[in-house]
Amino acid sequence: DEWLKVSREFEYRWNFPRAIGAVSGKRVKIQAPKNEHYPGNDLPSIVLLAVCDADYNFMYADAAGWPDRVTGGEIFQSCSMFPMLERKALNIPDAQIMGVPYAKPVPYTFLADEAFAADYTICPFAKDETSSAIQSKFNLRFAAAHSVIENALGILFSRFRVLLGPIQLELDVVKSIVLATVYLHNFLRKGHSANIYMPPESIDRTVDGNVIRGDWRTDPSVTAAVIGLNVGRHTTISNSEEDTNHVRTLLANVLSNL
Repeated sequence: DEWLKVSREFEYRWNFPRAIGAVSGKRVKIQAPKNEHYPGNDLPSIVLLAVCDADYNFMYADAAGWPDRVTGGEIFQSCSMFPMLERKALNIPDAQIMGVPYAKPVPYTFLADEAFAADYTICPFAKDETSSAIQSKFNLRFAAAHSVIENALGILFSRFRVLLGPIQLELDVVKSIVLATVYLHNFLRKGHSANIYMPPESIDRTVDGNVIRGDWRTDPSVTAAVIGLNVGRHTTISNSEEDTNHVRTLLANVLSNL
């Protein structure tokens, strides 16, 4: 099963179990068309919502126009993948017991930052919640595993400079351009072009216990353009916020013993 393969890879590479993808999103600024008017600063931008595996490859991408005020969680719940999650049409494996001494099943979930707090995602503990060593260790492991999507998007923006914007084209054309760069990223990650397109120094890495930031983070034009999404209150449709926090607590307890 592809989901189990992704989960095993996250556990092997990042020591984080039950992850079936890392989620994040970035805005691609557009130039307002001359014949259209947007009140105030409510100019839409294209939001690239993406999910990647443990090896920086995009598994899913959605590009849509959204005003700046919309939160990441709202965008996630409006993407084409979310209804399939609701209908259980993606064949995600059922929750499984992780083994002795854990008796409660732990579901498979997507790793997301606070902007994407929603059903089917798990986020790190907030700063005011990291009073225990268990919570702090969870956040460290989470940050390492979630960094794959941060780096994948950072590389994407640094290699395909058109994404730095603003792009002076119609929304539908910009959507096509954005999604084309995602396909090209995955294509260039394979074969002989992989080390040219994404050499080791281009991404975050750990050397002698120290985290070395990827080269894309030192490019001011990229860091200025890689705009994060608004953080909103956790909204739910099928699950409760308490369920999400329960899953996070279960995983935190598991990781404390790994």
